[in-house]
Amino acid sequence: MQNTKKLTLSGVLTAIAVVGSLFYVQVFGAKCSPVQHMVNVIAAVVLGPWYAVGMAFVASLLRNLLGLGSILAFTGSTIGALLCGLLYKACPKLPVAYIGEVFGTGILGAMASYPLAAWLMNNKDAALFTFVPSFMLSTAVGAFISVLVLSSLKRTNILNQLEVSLR
Repeated sequence: MQNTKKLTLSGVLTAIAVVGSLFYVQVFGAKCSPVQHMVNVIAAVVLGPWYAVGMAFVASLLRNLLGLGSILAFTGSTIGALLCGLLYKACPKLPVAYIGEVFGTGILGAMASYPLAAWLMNNKDAALFTFVPSFMLSTAVGAFISVLVLSSLKRTNILNQLEVSLR
């Protein structure tokens, strides 16, 4: 039953990420979508690292199939979701999750995007740190939105009830 609930919530969060990608900022070939990063944090905190990675991957795939994202969405969102989820699992404090998402996407995901941009997208201007500013901006905005959402859920005790119901 818990797996069904987790898959259902993961599907809802994936849908929010895909629809939310209609609002993006284009920088150096990357479509920066803060909603994806907000959803990454929420998924990592509520569902755990593996569901967060799966949700980020499926959202990236759908965004690409619908022309709402670039191939760079895979590296940015999945690495950010993974680090966010692993850090939150190791130390279940919300600020740790936010830091994991911002560092995972903004630094590691951005650097991992370089080979994709250079070779698959034939981006001659791409370098190792090319995407760090745009990914950092996108993930920081998304993490900030998740601070607002998760703080509200925590204050109203909904976050705790949700976590308990998914165990």
